[in-house]
Amino acid sequence: MEKQAFMNDMILSELEDVVGVNNVSINEADKLSYGVDYFWVARMWVDKGQKPPQPDVIVRPDSAEQVSKILKIANYYKIPIHTWGGGSGSQGSALSMAGGIALDTKRMNRLLNLDEENLSIEAESGMIFQNLEWYANEKGYSVMHIPSCLTCGTIGGALAHRGIGIMSTKYGKIDDQCISLEIVLPNGDIINTLPVPKHAAGPDMNQIFIGSEGTLGIITKAKFKLVRQPEVRKFRAFLFSDFTTGLKACREIVQQIKPSIVRLFDEAETVSIIKNVIGFSKKGAFMNLAVEGIAAIVEIEHAIIMKICAKYGAEDLGSEYGEKWYENRITFFYPGHIMNNPQMFGTMDTAASYGDMEKIYWAMKKAVEKFEGVRFIAHCSHWYDWGTMLYDRFIMDNPPKNPREAIRLHNQIWNAGVRAAMENGGIINDHHGVGLKLSRLMKEQYGLGMQVFEGLKKSLDPNGIMNPYKLGL
Repeated sequence: MEKQAFMNDMILSELEDVVGVNNVSINEADKLSYGVDYFWVARMWVDKGQKPPQPDVIVRPDSAEQVSKILKIANYYKIPIHTWGGGSGSQGSALSMAGGIALDTKRMNRLLNLDEENLSIEAESGMIFQNLEWYANEKGYSVMHIPSCLTCGTIGGALAHRGIGIMSTKYGKIDDQCISLEIVLPNGDIINTLPVPKHAAGPDMNQIFIGSEGTLGIITKAKFKLVRQPEVRKFRAFLFSDFTTGLKACREIVQQIKPSIVRLFDEAETVSIIKNVIGFSKKGAFMNLAVEGIAAIVEIEHAIIMKICAKYGAEDLGSEYGEKWYENRITFFYPGHIMNNPQMFGTMDTAASYGDMEKIYWAMKKAVEKFEGVRFIAHCSHWYDWGTMLYDRFIMDNPPKNPREAIRLHNQIWNAGVRAAMENGGIINDHHGVGLKLSRLMKEQYGLGMQVFEGLKKSLDPNGIMNPYKLGL
């Protein structure tokens, strides 16, 4: 024991030599704060008085060069590394399940370049995404990555789990918005992806690291596309008789034009969350959308939407509720509006083709509501030419009080819901990532294809130090 304590102090000194004494901590209160992100199990565990998984040491580097040195030390001593951004993830991906080092990126938060000729912006990965957006806004631009965690999630976190924002139907996901990356590999080498995102020079290296959740390397810089702020943004809301009819109308809209926002809520969410947040109380399937850009083009697109919605018998609710939804887009996730402890809850967002989405909806609803006291609500909020995603939630008001029984039930509900999606053409997750929460289902999703990821992991991280137990790796 004394030998181990001696060795720990020697390693601690090496880390302090890299980042400075003030940027290394083994303080118990600090370690506790890195034991909980927005993963329900982690929050519940602490609420029940249990000790969460904690790192042995927290290290806060200031540059890619410091990250490189930390990874070289970690590899030599075979110490696990868990990258921590804003701690806003819901999948437990940042939790230090193997102890070791929690590498907090938030000191790497500098704006590096804003290029108005090529419409790009580059920054370090520890910057909170809202700050990047503000830098763009000052010059009349936007990155158009506007997620609910905008004010608390980092650039690196958004890339690590392949995040998405409310404007995705027009502007794409984070992987569509990203031009290039700087990455520190597990052995400490610092690499850069190619300076343009579209090419025929082999596989797209950006896409190897975007969505890899810290298992293959640590993203330290990123460059994104900029778009000019729209001349006009026009909102509209509609009420469909049911979710099925709304799906058909939304598919027709998206396959003709590209609204920036399209949100279609099922009947259960319409009379619960929509009612509570924006005061809309009619039964049916509520849909709000926005079209934006050059005013003359927006008018044409708006007219097309009105015609399609009339075709499917939608009640036109005007612009008021659409504007209200936009004003409250973050409010939906504040205490008092969002599910919260002591409730048990989860968001099982999946994606599928239009032909499969309705059967997925009903299959997941049936699978989840088989559990006594569990209800299911859903909406579709990100749309593609080929299909859409289902942002589906389960809620249980009175979960087991015993924390181990609660974990067991939580995982059983997740297994049932996600497997129902996969069996009907859906995927494990659309944009929250995999993390610890869904790691066990990756092999079921990919089958023999999982060897591709496992081969990358073995080659890049032979010592297995990078974010153990996440992403099925």
